[in-house]
Amino acid sequence: MDNNDILIRLRYALDMKDTEMVEIFKLGGVTVAKEELQTMLVKSNDGSVTGSPRKERNSDDNRTVCSNRMFESFLNGFIIYKRGKKESKPGETEKQIFMIKDDKAVNNVLLKKVKIALSLTGEDMLAILKDGGIDLSNGELSAVLRREGQRNYKVCLDRYARAFLKGLTVRYRKK
Repeated sequence: MDNNDILIRLRYALDMKDTEMVEIFKLGGVTVAKEELQTMLVKSNDGSVTGSPRKERNSDDNRTVCSNRMFESFLNGFIIYKRGKKESKPGETEKQIFMIKDDKAVNNVLLKKVKIALSLTGEDMLAILKDGGIDLSNGELSAVLRREGQRNYKVCLDRYARAFLKGLTVRYRKK
C-alpha cells in the first residue's frame, strides 16, 4: 500500500470531506489545494498499490503522489484536528517530530497516530483489528506500536494496516 491508498481508505473510513482534509493538511503544516488533494485521492491506473516509485507525479497516471513527509504531516494535522493543539511548556520550542524514516515505518506510524487522534485504547485497537479480520494479541499490538529501534519493535505489515482501516470503516461508517 502506498500513502495515497492509505489516504483514500482513511478518508472513506472516517467519512471525511475534501474541505476537512485540506484543513487537516494545513494544521499539519502543508498547504494543499483542493484540486491537488483530488488528484491525490485517485487510484492508480495499473491497480497496483505496492512497489511504485515515490515521485512527485507518476508519468503513467495523473495523480499526485503523497510523500512520506506529506503523509506524516497529514497525520499530525489529524491529531490536532481531533484533539486540539498541544500546549507547549514555557521555554520549550515547538517542533514537529517526523517518525517516518523509510517506507517500512509508514504503517506503524499510521496506527500510532490514528490511535492518538481518535483516543483509542489498546482494547479498542484490538477490536478494530478484529472487525477488519485480523486477530492480534495484546503483545503483538504492543510490538507494532513501539518506537523503532526498541528491543521488541515489529514492522507493521500491509495486511495489518488494511485490516485496521477496514475495521475503522466498520466502526465509523455504521448506517
